[in-house]
Amino acid sequence: MAVMGRNVGRNSQFRIVLYWILSAFFFSHSVSAQETPIVIQVDGSAEGKPFQHVWQYFGYDECNYTTSPDAMDLAQAVVDMNREQVYLRSHFLLNSGDGKASLKWGSSNIYRENEQGEPIYSWEIMDGIMDAVVGCGALPLVEIGFMPKDLSSRPEPYRNSDTYKLDGGCFYPPNDYEKWAELIRTWARHSKQRYPDVEQTWLWELWNEPNIAYFHGTLQDYIKLYDSTERALHEVLPKAMLGGPHTAGVGGDYLRGFLTHCARGVNAVTGKKGTRLDYIGFHAKGGVRLSDGHVQMNLGNQLKQHRDGFAMIADFPEFKTTPIIIGEADPDGCAACPSSRFPEHGYRNVSAYAAYEVAMMKHTLDLAERENVNLQGVVTWAWMFDRQPWFAGFRSLATNGVHKPVLNGFKMLGMLQGDRIPLHSSGAAGLDAILAGQLRRHGDIDGLATRTPCKVQIVLWNYHDNLIQGNPENIELHVKCPDSKNKKARLVHYRVDEDRSNAYSAWLKMGSPRDPTSEQIQILKEAGQLEILEPIRFIPVRNGQLNVSFELPRFAVSLIEMEWTSL
Repeated sequence: MAVMGRNVGRNSQFRIVLYWILSAFFFSHSVSAQETPIVIQVDGSAEGKPFQHVWQYFGYDECNYTTSPDAMDLAQAVVDMNREQVYLRSHFLLNSGDGKASLKWGSSNIYRENEQGEPIYSWEIMDGIMDAVVGCGALPLVEIGFMPKDLSSRPEPYRNSDTYKLDGGCFYPPNDYEKWAELIRTWARHSKQRYPDVEQTWLWELWNEPNIAYFHGTLQDYIKLYDSTERALHEVLPKAMLGGPHTAGVGGDYLRGFLTHCARGVNAVTGKKGTRLDYIGFHAKGGVRLSDGHVQMNLGNQLKQHRDGFAMIADFPEFKTTPIIIGEADPDGCAACPSSRFPEHGYRNVSAYAAYEVAMMKHTLDLAERENVNLQGVVTWAWMFDRQPWFAGFRSLATNGVHKPVLNGFKMLGMLQGDRIPLHSSGAAGLDAILAGQLRRHGDIDGLATRTPCKVQIVLWNYHDNLIQGNPENIELHVKCPDSKNKKARLVHYRVDEDRSNAYSAWLKMGSPRDPTSEQIQILKEAGQLEILEPIRFIPVRNGQLNVSFELPRFAVSLIEMEWTSL
């Protein structure tokens, strides 16, 4: 593996690559090959249980990227690769500005006031954004925020002083809550007129991470804003799904305080008990750093936040069945921070990112089941960055229209269908060990299996928190057949690893061109598609099961499809 940054000199690039070469050399010469194979057993005869797809939710800061050609192509690809409804979430939808995107910034200029303080609405930019989302078959997870300049209680300076600071006037409470409520009502009416199914299908939320610098107000300020927003939105769209508070993490009293208010507090608008809350949102990040010359991730830390959020929500009987959307769930906290400035973010170009995401989704489903909560979605805060250098190390699904390895991991998840069936792996770390941070010492070779009447699908991964090369694991996969009449199965084996479904590796082999030729771009696009590991073949049933052996390299992800036949 190698990590390349953007806008760095050749010496800096060399040092980053050297990190990975030396760490890979050290690991491969200090760890012996795994002699005992990993045995994975799947019961294809099991009845199974309903399988919730939660990963078809994606988000990004720069709402104006939505209408760029690469973004629209990516949105269509994401819709096409998922069997369930895709939702897209973005920041800055209500911001004042010229509608031009830049890192961690965007605007629609939807609202301004004349000299008499009367509102003037402009829909052109907002309509373009929403038209692009619904036009590809996705739906908006509408983030209501941030504050238009003429409504901000501190309008100047309005824009952030730096790309990585959150100090602009757009992050302040309104100067007039009734004007804010009328903005929400007007936006809802306009949306209903333009998109007939908006009330039944769109998701809405108020703000983003109000417990940190995205909101320069108190919890009580946010509660007042939520109560005002909820009343205004549901006056126009009574069936619309509105959620909050989408806090950064679940620590402290913010999330609990908000839930307490919605369940039992005094509504700031009506004076009655409680406030309607259609779903609950919070965010969770893992943690990525450089350690001893290599990148170290922290899946356990992210999953602990998922667990703590689920447990907190389960404490409220009023929200026992309320849907939960983890509004951002990622290995680290800054999508717009490139690896040239933050070298630990080099993981974003390699297959380890795919392995992390697939493993995280499975373990999050298990946590939701353990805590007996209603998990609806897990938003991956990664999309694309327009007109940026190739493989710049942003947290994204694609670069310049080329799919990255992580997107191929999501393609595998999107292909799953049917009910979930039992899978047992001798190499699985186990949920409790992962929560305890054991993935920094041991790997997680685990999987997720589903079945329909005629097919079994199995996603397998070899994940480790330490991004260091290791020897492949020998896998022995045993799948019990659902029917004694089954004689053989058609086997298709997809793979994401360092050599397959990996446009980044192809780019490195080209010499990391800053401006690839049209021929090179075509090669990269082909390399970015999901590939099969071996030719499609038929395998026989022996003693009521199918047996397959193969190697699974570290940070690889496999999708194995077995379609039964009695012929």
